Amino acid sequence: MAHFKPLARKLRLINREKSNQPIPLWVVAKTRFKVRWRPRRRHWRRNKLEDV
Repeated sequence: MAHFKPLARKLRLINREKSNQPIPLWVVAKTRFKVRWRPRRRHWRRNKLEDV
């Protein structure tokens, strides 16, 4: 990927990176292990971003 990126694209990448983090452990404990992971979790090698 190019070194120079427009600001809008950079902001979208930052948001995607934030949403790709695991959920906090207190959420897992509060829901009694019903919620363990994010449904849209993405791996950098398997699933690519579509509209970035």
